[in-house]
Amino acid sequence: DSETFDQLAIPMALVEDELRWTKPNDDVDLLFIDSEPNALQLPASVELEVTETEPGLRGDTASGGGNKPATLETGAVIQVPLFVNIGDRIKVQTETGDYMSRV
Repeated sequence: DSETFDQLAIPMALVEDELRWTKPNDDVDLLFIDSEPNALQLPASVELEVTETEPGLRGDTASGGGNKPATLETGAVIQVPLFVNIGDRIKVQTETGDYMSRV
């Protein structure tokens, strides 16, 4: 709770997938069912920095085909187009983990 700073213990199994898209100190909504925490509610997409990936090669363009793995600042690994480089900020769809665009 960002107003009272109350803390709540939540089983990792309930939020493990959603945590791939959050950074420390991000504000997220917690969904409750019958007064028990059930899941995190994330925005449809998030912007994250690429911290590790193979460098792009000359000729890799936005319209070029192919993908490569990239590690994001949260530790999540997703497939990105060949032109994405370390330090790029990208938009990721939180429901599927799909690359959407560079930002």
